[in-house]
This record gives sequence, C-alpha cells and structure tokens, in this order.
Amino acid sequence: MDNLKPEIKTIVEQITESFIQNADPEKATQMSKYMKNKFDCLGIVAPKRVQLFKDILENHKLNYEDKLQLTKELLNKNEREFHYCAIELLKKQSKHYPIDFSDFLEQSIITNSWWDSVDAIAVHWAGGYFAKYPEQITKIIPKWMESDNMWLQRTCLIFQLNYKSKTDFELLKSNILKLANSNEFFIKKAIGWALRQYSKTNPEAVLGFVNQAPISNFSKKEALRLINKK
Repeated sequence: MDNLKPEIKTIVEQITESFIQNADPEKATQMSKYMKNKFDCLGIVAPKRVQLFKDILENHKLNYEDKLQLTKELLNKNEREFHYCAIELLKKQSKHYPIDFSDFLEQSIITNSWWDSVDAIAVHWAGGYFAKYPEQITKIIPKWMESDNMWLQRTCLIFQLNYKSKTDFELLKSNILKLANSNEFFIKKAIGWALRQYSKTNPEAVLGFVNQAPISNFSKKEALRLINKK
C-alpha cells in the first residue's frame, strides 16, 4: 500500500479493522463451505457487511479514480467480503469507465473467479462498459469467447442481462450456439439464464430459438421457465 493516496490507505485500514472486529468464525466456516472452500471468509453476513462498508465510506468523498484504487486494493485481499465491497464500488461508475477499462475488467473476471463475483462483474461492470462502448463488443467478445476461460465465456452470455429491448439477440444466439456443446454447468446455466431474461422482453423470439437450437435440456428448461408459467 506504499503508493496509495493517504486517504485510500486510511479507508483500507478502517475497513480491514472493522471487518476483523465483526468476524464470526462459525459463519466464516459455513460461508467458505458454501463456496466450495475456494475462498477464505470472515463470516460477515451481507446486510451487516454492506452497512459496515457504508458507514466507513460516508466519511469520505471519493472520485472515480479513488474508487478504482480502493477497488484494486480490496480485490487483492484474501477474504471474500472484501471482494464483494470492491465489486460494489464500481457498479454504478460506468459513466466514468475509460475505454481501456476492459483490461482491468478482464483481469477481475479471471482472478478469484466464482459465480458470485463473476456474475456481478459481468452484469454491472461489463454490461455498463459495453453499453458505453458498443464498438468494443466486436473487439473483445470474440476474444473472450475463443478463450479457454469459462468465466470469460459466461460473461459473454450474461453481460446483456439488463439490456432488455436493447439486447443484441443475434449476438446472444451466436454465442450460445458456439457454446452449445459445453458440459460446464455454469455455461449451461448461463445459456438458460440469458434466454430466460430476454424472454421477459421477447418471449416469441426465445421460444422460437429454443425450439430449434441444439442446446442442453437443462438450458432449455431454464430458458422457458417464465414462458411455461403463462
């Protein structure tokens, strides 16, 4: 933290101290187990974590660069609660994302990857970034799709979840078909999720695609869940 602005260093220290003081070892064990023991946890439940974080930030006025620096510091910590705070910091900052934010975006997706972090980054960070820079979609999405990284591929499937009528359904269908033979649970789940979300906007298009697409039965069931309720 030697190169940090003094204020950011102070915030990191305050967050760390507050979280350690409020750690619950028993809950930490349960939370780590829920995450397949992939990450250390402090055992701070979400509402309490959010409040502790909010209480500290209320005493500081941070611009985008401050938030980015703080985000990077929190992502470098071991415990999952710090990662959640980091992701939250940049959720509503898309108007400030520079075009080269994609480098940090990609690194954040492939580091400490699991569904909980990747989904939030994909929907909020990537979703916001590509909405601001749509020309970057044709430059970045194909590269991520061709990677061997499941989490980058999952991001390609779900970054449009909040786009509604602005969803590029042709792009989504193309990405789905490229991954249709995947045996990865998180890919099959993402295919169904993305289609189900778009079915809120255009159920006919989703139904037509699902009826002819060579996707797994699991993906189809997930995709048609809302349509079948009608």
